[in-house]
Amino acid sequence: MNTSGPVDQGLRLIPFRGLRYVPERVGSLAAVTSPPYDVVVRPDGLHHLESADPHNIVRLILPQADTARDRHRQAADTLDRWLAKGVIAPDPDPVLYVYEQRNDEILQRGLIGALALSPAAEGIVLPHEDVMDDVVADRAELMRTTGAHLEPLLLTYRGDGGTPTGAGAVIDRTVLREPLLATTTEDGFRHRLWAVTDPSDRHEIETDLARNQALIADGHHRWATYLRLQREQTAPGPWDYGLVLLVDTTRHPLQVRAIHRLLRGLPVSRALKALTGHFRVQRVEGPLPRALDALAEAAAAGNAFLLAGDGAFHLVDRPDPALLARTVRADRPDAWRTLDATVLHSALLDEVWRIPDAPEHIGYIHDTAAAVEQAERLDATAVLMHPVREEVVRDLARQGVTMPRKSTSFGPKPATGLVMRSLALD
Repeated sequence: MNTSGPVDQGLRLIPFRGLRYVPERVGSLAAVTSPPYDVVVRPDGLHHLESADPHNIVRLILPQADTARDRHRQAADTLDRWLAKGVIAPDPDPVLYVYEQRNDEILQRGLIGALALSPAAEGIVLPHEDVMDDVVADRAELMRTTGAHLEPLLLTYRGDGGTPTGAGAVIDRTVLREPLLATTTEDGFRHRLWAVTDPSDRHEIETDLARNQALIADGHHRWATYLRLQREQTAPGPWDYGLVLLVDTTRHPLQVRAIHRLLRGLPVSRALKALTGHFRVQRVEGPLPRALDALAEAAAAGNAFLLAGDGAFHLVDRPDPALLARTVRADRPDAWRTLDATVLHSALLDEVWRIPDAPEHIGYIHDTAAAVEQAERLDATAVLMHPVREEVVRDLARQGVTMPRKSTSFGPKPATGLVMRSLALD
């Protein structure tokens, strides 16, 4: 993203010795990859990945055991075992990587490297969402125990546009060569990875990125984890850097989707009853795509949500202004105060439904159909959201204002398992 003012020191992306699967030791590269850990939310999704290949990366990012300590220890033991058996091996030299994702509609290219960490106050890497302490604590213990960064964050910056120079020019030259790997995952995306080894190319990238700041598109909890682990160190070292994918969105605009809420223990009937006098409620026709169209139309005029879980769809909009005045913080910009996520958490969850924002009460689900299916199966309420525009996210981040947690889902997200970082090798 373009700087909104002078940045004393911009982005600093350094090479590292990537850990990568050895193709001859696994069934296929596609079979060992996974979506990011927080997208694999359903047990059937976890089991599907585990059964795809005995070495699927999900065994490292979401290990299964009775206690958190056992889970983290299991992940570390699994990683050590795979390294010893040659299932995973480090690249011989430190490099930056060019990473490409594409399907019939989308082409996204960016750089994977180890990014120098900086707090938000320095204005170099800007978060736009709040985080949950329990998730950060869990990810921190996993990283401590494994001594590894297992999946890159997705960060965006805004290049100059026009004829590619700097990092963009290096990427364009690099993709003309034979890639280190190429695979197609079951979602239809084709993935390719190249190494940037030429010192002049690296210098060109370094000079370009030093003039930019980045927005965290996906991975706020992992970035907060990086910063927490850095604070624990007593001397400079590998913990001062975090594994990221940097994408120039002037060249490769990201898609922005909503993240939906699953309200466990709250049947739709009770949720609707509590809304009386606070919101307008209308039943809308399905199927799901048609109901989402009704949500989009309502969201263009103001705050709107779609409730599901009882076999029907209920459009919730036109909040009572008095309710908003009473529940939404007045010391924030209007763009923040009018966000659907702000109204949902401040007015609905906290005031009307009185649901604590804790994992046992609220689930965060990226897939719309999965949110509806889980709500129907659990006799719960799915709150389907409309996505926020990217420019709203960027403007709030520039002002140092974070959105409610899990407000956005940027994509496409990098596939987990194509390249990892061992801190012991840096």
